[in-house]
Amino acid sequence: MKRPLLILTGPTAVGKTKLSIALAKAVNGAVISADSMQIYRYMDIGSAKIRKDEMDGIRHYLVDVLDPREEFHVARFQEMAHEAMEEIYQNGQIPIVVGGTGFYIQALLKEVDFSESHGELPFRRELEREAASEGGPERLHRRLSEVDPASAYAIHPHNVKRVIRALEYYEETGRPISEHNEEQKEKEPPYTFAYFVLNDEREHLYRRIDQRVDDMIAEGLVDEVRRLRQMGYESDLVSMQGLGYKELFPYLDGECTLEEAIYVIKRDTRHFAKRQLTWFRREKDVIWLNKPEFNYDEDKILKQMLSVWQEKRNEESE
Repeated sequence: MKRPLLILTGPTAVGKTKLSIALAKAVNGAVISADSMQIYRYMDIGSAKIRKDEMDGIRHYLVDVLDPREEFHVARFQEMAHEAMEEIYQNGQIPIVVGGTGFYIQALLKEVDFSESHGELPFRRELEREAASEGGPERLHRRLSEVDPASAYAIHPHNVKRVIRALEYYEETGRPISEHNEEQKEKEPPYTFAYFVLNDEREHLYRRIDQRVDDMIAEGLVDEVRRLRQMGYESDLVSMQGLGYKELFPYLDGECTLEEAIYVIKRDTRHFAKRQLTWFRREKDVIWLNKPEFNYDEDKILKQMLSVWQEKRNEESE
């Protein structure tokens, strides 16, 4: 039989964390974070990282484990998540992937192959020298946009290693790596799984986002970013491109007011939530959990999730 896997995702600030704890308790599960920022140490407030007391005894993986200077991308997420899953299965538990990074979830569920480029060393060295030069990362990113616009859109210019990998793949195969990734998406998942997307009415969600940002500021987000800078984590790091972080560096540099920075964080977070929902609507096999349909009763939502999960397990055993 296929191994079990539960997924709980949805837009930022929709309320995944609390529901994930209830789900984990109900099925004897452990949580694997599918979040590109909560993996980093010292980045607690801006990433809305779950606190120890909120975990309520549920083991969490891929939270608070990397230094902000370390590289974290989809292939590394997949590798680390596989290691966590093996430990969870060995403990007789069910892994529950929780987070809003849809590409990470897709890569894990479909077992997307990221070993696509062997990398000719001379060519890689050439690209690395280019990246190290003045304005090099931007030039490499523009070069990628000419041969593989889809990858250039998906990869941040400061994520030099991913840009180089994509250019290597094109050099070796003559094909954009984004085409390869699309083919990988069509693979059938090797798991018995339920893929839940928690959602809310847009206006309600946007109010939650605005309130969350206000709460983060009140909890000391500005001091958190200032402390990160004092520790040597500058704005050019990929980790510092996270929402709530990159917008505050201009404020710390005196380039805008705090009110202007807060406005941008709220605006960009709302846009991010919209993009997340667009991604999930494209995914197959997702089960939508629209909170208004349950009158915002989390017990009813959990009951529905458990009912669907039981059906999935029964279908697999037939």
